[in-house]
Amino acid sequence: MGCLRVLLCIIFPPLAVLDKGCGSIVLVCILTCFGWIPGVLAALIIVTRKD
Repeated sequence: MGCLRVLLCIIFPPLAVLDKGCGSIVLVCILTCFGWIPGVLAALIIVTRKD
């Protein structure tokens, strides 16, 4: 995971998970709307997950 991806997770979480699929983007968008911290945490978890 690169530094740019971590910065994207912190600044704009939905943009960081753009290549992970539609479900991930929707989940992170919803969590970011409810609160910035849950969106950031979800984005970090999705980005660091091994497929």
